[in-house]
Amino acid sequence: MPLISPFRALRPAPQRAADVLAPPYDVLSSPEARQRAAGKPNSFLHVSKPEIDLPADTDPYSAAVYAKAAENLDRMSADGVLIRDEQPCYYAYRLTREGRTQTGIAAAASVADYATNRIRKHEFTTPVKEDDRVRQIEAVNAETGPVMIAYPAAPQIDALIAAATSGVTDVDVTADDGVRHQMWVISDAGAIAAITAAFEALPAVYIADGHHRSAAAQRVSEARAAASPAADASHRAFLAVLFPHHEMTILDYNRVIRDLNGLTPEELLQRINTDFRVQPVFDATKRKPAGPGEFAMYLDGHWYKLAIDKGLVPSDPVGRLDVSLLADNLIAPILGITDQRRDKRIDFVGGARGLDELARRVDSGEMAVAFALYPTSMEDLMAVAEAGEVMPPKSTWFEPKLADGMVSHVLD
Repeated sequence: MPLISPFRALRPAPQRAADVLAPPYDVLSSPEARQRAAGKPNSFLHVSKPEIDLPADTDPYSAAVYAKAAENLDRMSADGVLIRDEQPCYYAYRLTREGRTQTGIAAAASVADYATNRIRKHEFTTPVKEDDRVRQIEAVNAETGPVMIAYPAAPQIDALIAAATSGVTDVDVTADDGVRHQMWVISDAGAIAAITAAFEALPAVYIADGHHRSAAAQRVSEARAAASPAADASHRAFLAVLFPHHEMTILDYNRVIRDLNGLTPEELLQRINTDFRVQPVFDATKRKPAGPGEFAMYLDGHWYKLAIDKGLVPSDPVGRLDVSLLADNLIAPILGITDQRRDKRIDFVGGARGLDELARRVDSGEMAVAFALYPTSMEDLMAVAEAGEVMPPKSTWFEPKLADGMVSHVLD
């Protein structure tokens, strides 16, 4: 199987995309999803967050939730809200947010290439979230949440995508968050062959967002392989959208911490001043970190700029990341949080919510201190993946997000 293949997408019928498209399942809480889907019976949230159709106290990991997902997907298909293409296609997918666009290809990506690390990873997964995606895939017999993948500089691929998007769109919807989602179906055999060959020439591509979805797809594939040894079985590929890395945008992924580990604000500032240059910020419009190695801190009603001692910045691709520098020189040794994946004293806030959200959570008393970081770069992500390493938890927040419901990969 090549790196990517065309597939028969399950997707919104003509003129139904606005009813169907929904935010990714993992960016909304259950109450938020319930509110967003109110009065929208064909929102894909009824498939991706099906607990919204069950009593509010329902365990989101209960068997009833996965059964409801399957029931809702079947209903939407039976009602003609979702249709499935008769032949395998590629799908050009463009996202536009605040004047920036990124255009990629929705495809079936090779599980085998994922297993051999040609599709490179940069994050660990957590068992609970991975198990959830396995159960979701098995329940609906489809992969409904695409993995976002970056490909390195490839002018030939960019030219093929440009040609595919020169005509009239098949989908053009602006979501309520202002992000525009456009799609072009690529059914021409010559164009499909050219796209397949161009991607096959790449030595590697890089998972940007969706590590739990890809890991779950591999588990489902392995479980089904014994029963279905056919080399072209659909479970041997997973749903992905591949974008040129230079068009992708990573926002800051910030930290809020519940207590000061027994320190007073004054003691914390004194401890931080050992490895960081600390400066009060009197103009809130200048609080955002200006570059790598600089952080913003909100403490006791005040903003501060923190600049790490350059002598503490190592050369290895993981250690030099700002998320690592903050963890290794402040969060762990001073605030006592050594396992950010499991410690309940720390939480994470995506940059799309803005720095005012950090101040709000501290001012409310829920948290004691907040840290804003400079965004990780795509080049840093790719360097970590090339080294076979993993990033610390919550290192990247990609924006805009792919919509759930635009295309789904049915497992025949």
